[in-house]
Amino acid sequence: MSLPRTLFCGPSGWSYPHWSGIVYPKLKPRGFHALEDLANYFDAVEINTSFYQPVRPELASVWVRKVAHNPRFQFTVKLGRRFTHERSLAAVEIAQYKEGLRAFQRARKLGCVLMQFPWSFRYTEENRGHVIALRRAFYEFPLVAEMRHASWLHEEALGALMDYRIGFANIDQAAYTKGMPPASLLTSKIGYVRLHGRNPAHWEREFGRAAPATAAHDYLYSRQELEEWKQRIENIQQHAAMTFVFANNDAGGKAVVNALELAQMLGDDRRLAPAPLIEQFPEELAEFRSERPMQTALFAGYVPERRAVA
Repeated sequence: MSLPRTLFCGPSGWSYPHWSGIVYPKLKPRGFHALEDLANYFDAVEINTSFYQPVRPELASVWVRKVAHNPRFQFTVKLGRRFTHERSLAAVEIAQYKEGLRAFQRARKLGCVLMQFPWSFRYTEENRGHVIALRRAFYEFPLVAEMRHASWLHEEALGALMDYRIGFANIDQAAYTKGMPPASLLTSKIGYVRLHGRNPAHWEREFGRAAPATAAHDYLYSRQELEEWKQRIENIQQHAAMTFVFANNDAGGKAVVNALELAQMLGDDRRLAPAPLIEQFPEELAEFRSERPMQTALFAGYVPERRAVA
């Protein structure tokens, strides 16, 4: 049994230094590329770096080549914070940003563009107008909106997303006052799910406080918690043209662990995982195997400890 052809599962991002020796081998072979390696295990990845700066077309072309061995592979691109957080609608910035998006689109590797808004972006007429303005600015691309404030669950808010063919990102996050609860909503032909983890430090980061990114995303979903999302994902996938599911709990490689588990629950029969990750999470990845041998310990009888990222 394999994943439905319209369902894509993977991690959010792939270029994390703290994944060395956990997701990727510590001693990397010649020519090793993290994205190329991940494409052996997943059919999609969410680009995180695009939140901070546009993806250059030539870099997008390189990434497309790196996943060529997996014909199913799709990228989703997180829209820049200049548009979602700083509310820029500058024509020059929009045009520059579109250049990278078109490189993925031409290669038929662009699943959609994710607009991630902060918790402070509540449903108001002004904010509704900004979302519509972004829809018009990026009219040629499929858009999905991640709203972290529960006010966007109001009927008129969801109606606006439907009217302008903007998908709804169903998210899992630490509970907070008027924070977006788990859901299985579909407001366009694209279904979207993001699992951020339930670490309360998530909100420290959301409000610009001292918590580092790894602390905010240091959470490992249990099998029972993933089973709850499996049902929601299947409900979405039945009615969507394409459905994307991403784990954003990157600390300690936990996003890869949970994305592999979810993909398995949803029908992925590859059962492949990176060797160092199996070593770190033997219980969660007990049914998985690696095509690469694990690095042996220098001292006989040494059993590596399961490491936690601070």
